[in-house]
Amino acid sequence: MLLILNGPNLNRLGLREPGVYGSQTLEDLERQCEAWGAELGEAVTCRQSNYEGQLLEWIQEAQEQGFSGIVINPGALTHYSYALRDAISGQQLPVVEVHISNVDAREEFRHRSVTAAVCKGKISGLGFLGYRLGMEYLIEAEA
Repeated sequence: MLLILNGPNLNRLGLREPGVYGSQTLEDLERQCEAWGAELGEAVTCRQSNYEGQLLEWIQEAQEQGFSGIVINPGALTHYSYALRDAISGQQLPVVEVHISNVDAREEFRHRSVTAAVCKGKISGLGFLGYRLGMEYLIEAEA
């Protein structure tokens, strides 16, 4: 069972900067991830929060709740949240960091991720497909 976490402002997909993030909504993304999970034979739970503490709790509780891996788009927390980094490194599940846009082709402050170093990998700039690739990696790693 995989946990898909989306951080701050991802609830505004489809409305916020459609030239950067596209016109599809968070609900579209969650439905797509669930469909990919069904296709890959893996249950998927999607969650989104604008609150750092909520994301930390979900990460800390994931293993006890039966999840085998986490795909996370930390949003802007990517660039400064050492608390999120510590939550990821302080638990046993593999984590893949995903970004819809190519963060390295955007503003300078987006080029640094404090969380990527404690994740198994980072996927950036492939739109929603990045989530599927992260899911595939976690399923393959589990096998």
